[in-house]
Amino acid sequence: MMPNPLLLTASTLALSLGATSALAHTPLIACYDNGDGTVLCEGGFSDGSSAAGVAIVVMDAQDNVVLEGEMSEYSEFEFDKPDGDYKVVFDAGPGHDVEIAGSDIVE
Repeated sequence: MMPNPLLLTASTLALSLGATSALAHTPLIACYDNGDGTVLCEGGFSDGSSAAGVAIVVMDAQDNVVLEGEMSEYSEFEFDKPDGDYKVVFDAGPGHDVEIAGSDIVE
């Protein structure tokens, strides 16, 4: 029995689109030291979608939570720069988190 060509085409297309969608939703974030004691982070996704509402966590060197929040409607998050070593975690869900060390955040 030969497979249905229409079913094969539909299955191939669905798998291709599924793979493309999975690859096209990579989280992106950049943080900048404003030079005034604050840090600004901007986020989004590689497919152009907004990061509004995505969780942001600022942690100290011992992984203690210093600050928790979420991206604004403009996909931004601004906070007072902590003393000492810290990191910013952009948490868009399982497999979609990005960590930025405070030492990598410069003016």
